Amino acid sequence: MEISIFLAKFWGWFFVTFFILLLIYPKRIKQMFQFAKDDKFMILISIMAIIIGLVNIVAHNIWVKDWRTIITLFGFFSLAKGISQFAFPGFAWNWMEKIDFKWFQFLLFLLLIIGVLLLNQAYQWVPF
Repeated sequence: MEISIFLAKFWGWFFVTFFILLLIYPKRIKQMFQFAKDDKFMILISIMAIIIGLVNIVAHNIWVKDWRTIITLFGFFSLAKGISQFAFPGFAWNWMEKIDFKWFQFLLFLLLIIGVLLLNQAYQWVPF
């Protein structure tokens, strides 16, 4: 359970911090999409996603019917994202071009909610 709490704090704070930073600096969203066109940047990001995904999966491959499954799913999502970006950069770029700003904002808001829920599970602010 210790690793679940640690990863809930990690992913929770990551999502909340990422949301707040992009809320304060919205021009970074456009810059991220521009950086994704650079092959060197895409390779670096894909390697980081593969590493984060593998570490998350090796440390936390738990499939139960509670909040801990969300953490495992983020590990698998990160690994799949990294592999797809590394192996198929054109596909990854085409997928990113199809996401408009409103969908990106919706995804960010969804990640904020998931981040707050994970932080709540880690810190037990509101028990449920």
